[in-house]
Amino acid sequence: MKAYSLDFRQKIVDTYDEGGISQRQLAERFRVALSFIETLLKQRRETGSIAPKVRTEQTPTKLNAQQLKVLEQLVETDNDATLAELRERLGQQTGVWIGRSTVDRMLKKLNLTVKKNATRQRKSD
Repeated sequence: MKAYSLDFRQKIVDTYDEGGISQRQLAERFRVALSFIETLLKQRRETGSIAPKVRTEQTPTKLNAQQLKVLEQLVETDNDATLAELRERLGQQTGVWIGRSTVDRMLKKLNLTVKKNATRQRKSD
């Protein structure tokens, strides 16, 4: 989710500074969460800034390069495998167990798809 713009944050703070409005009413007026208003005002009190915080460190991926290579080979071997099947096979081969949604994110990172082969499915029915 993108951070609210500095312009929007300034409007909220200016409205609050004019007085006569509670934080809850402010949240309703600008259609934001009350927790956002509380956090914004606390940040201004403590740092003097209302700018969105910059993320300095990215969360590392769950799989290293070697494990990503194994996942890529699994998809090449059996493109019709489900995410759950890929997850199971990856866990067996690497000893690293991740969730299905993480398998999906890793496949997107590798620009791979696991589209089912409709022709093959019809032949087997």
